[in-house]
Amino acid sequence: MKVSVVICTYTLDMYEHFREAADSVLAQTYDDVELVVVVDGTPEVYDRVVEDYGDREDTVIACNDENMGLLASRNRGAELASGDVVGFIDDDAVANEAWAERLVRAYEEEDAIAAGGKMTPEWISGKPSFLPEEFYWLVGVTHRGFADGPGEVRNTFGSNISFRADVFTELGGFDVDVGGRKGDKNLQGGETELCARMREEYGQGVWYDPEAEVAHKVFEYRTEFRWLLDRAFWQGYSKRAMESFVDDEGGEEGAFLTALATDSIPTRTVTLIRNPSLAGLLQFLFLFQFTAAVGLGYAYAFWDWDDDTLFR
Repeated sequence: MKVSVVICTYTLDMYEHFREAADSVLAQTYDDVELVVVVDGTPEVYDRVVEDYGDREDTVIACNDENMGLLASRNRGAELASGDVVGFIDDDAVANEAWAERLVRAYEEEDAIAAGGKMTPEWISGKPSFLPEEFYWLVGVTHRGFADGPGEVRNTFGSNISFRADVFTELGGFDVDVGGRKGDKNLQGGETELCARMREEYGQGVWYDPEAEVAHKVFEYRTEFRWLLDRAFWQGYSKRAMESFVDDEGGEEGAFLTALATDSIPTRTVTLIRNPSLAGLLQFLFLFQFTAAVGLGYAYAFWDWDDDTLFR
């Protein structure tokens, strides 16, 4: 079973991080891996990639004529891929050396049609003491309350997800109108929408293996409170947007809110009483602030858009 891994990149500012991502794919313990690089409309980046990887037989390199956005670039990468499985990681991520091997195991042993794994944080400038693990998803990391062990989930993060190539093709790839495109509204959810269509068509979700790890680099700006609050707001906005595309959208979000109310908040309350600390107090308070920001974004989307004009 051949695994093709698509990485999209577009700026020289990220080039060294891209190289680390690409090298992690090429250093997999699983032998039959193909790297597919799509440069999103930046010729100088394309030239660097060709210089560094152009002589490799296990690497395919392409450049968009213009900036098309992440999802369109991923779709192009999947079209260029020759593997039985097409996977995706971002240019600010690093795959564990056994990542592809764990994904292949899911396809061979679990009869999966899609598989993904755990996103772990690589704090570039240190972990912010106020950020509760329940909201690690704001920085693209698997959060507290997600599945603890292997099993089927709705979707994993877009930087640690894969599909059988024929399934991905049959579904038509990512819907570029959903998110991951040019624009200033930080809309997210391409993998959520795709996996919802997959479940509707095939009756299966994504097989989650927490040992299929990908580390996500959390840069300093992503640990600033204002950035996180803005991110939470637009995530709430996107949750509302997803309801126009995904019939069952809100199920996992509802479960997350229930877990906050019935587990996280009571547990943190008891912990604060027994072992009071400034970090614990800050995380407790920010649980409510981030939840409120998500709620405000969701409410704003109701006012700002209707189902007929969403994403236009």
